[in-house]
Amino acid sequence: MARWLHLVGRFFDVVFAYPLDDDERRRVSELLRPGPEFEAFMAQPVADQRHGLEAAETVAAAAPDRLDLQRAALLHDVGKRHSGLGVVGRVLATVAAGLGGPWTRRQRRYQDHGALGAAELEAWGAEPIVVAYARHHHGTRPDEVAPGDWALLERADRARIPRRRRVRASSR
Repeated sequence: MARWLHLVGRFFDVVFAYPLDDDERRRVSELLRPGPEFEAFMAQPVADQRHGLEAAETVAAAAPDRLDLQRAALLHDVGKRHSGLGVVGRVLATVAAGLGGPWTRRQRRYQDHGALGAAELEAWGAEPIVVAYARHHHGTRPDEVAPGDWALLERADRARIPRRRRVRASSR
């Protein structure tokens, strides 16, 4: 039941996601290498960019000196962009997976996003923990990732996207 509640929350995160602002894009560019990493991150749908940044910020709050873990959190879903699925397609892919699917090639790419992203990250020379977390983040902890690091990354992956605050114009 908890997994389904988490997925319902994620659905609303996707629906209400808002683009990164200039300061947030600058933070992403400080964490990622120019070229393929940054371009792949920015090629993701807005909701995945927002989720990656929120996960990285969760890690940064707990481990400010662990840039490798912040990068792992930021890039863990980068393979999802290959599916080209929107909100409804993602819901259908998740339902299909729960029923023994996926049913289409795009749903398969969505389900395989960890392996797809990890292969790219490895080819681009990302740190081993960045590659390992992208590959295994929906499974069990691989031996090459310390239990404490894994626990922090998993907690960060469950971080919810905060709602945009409305800024009121001050009266003069």
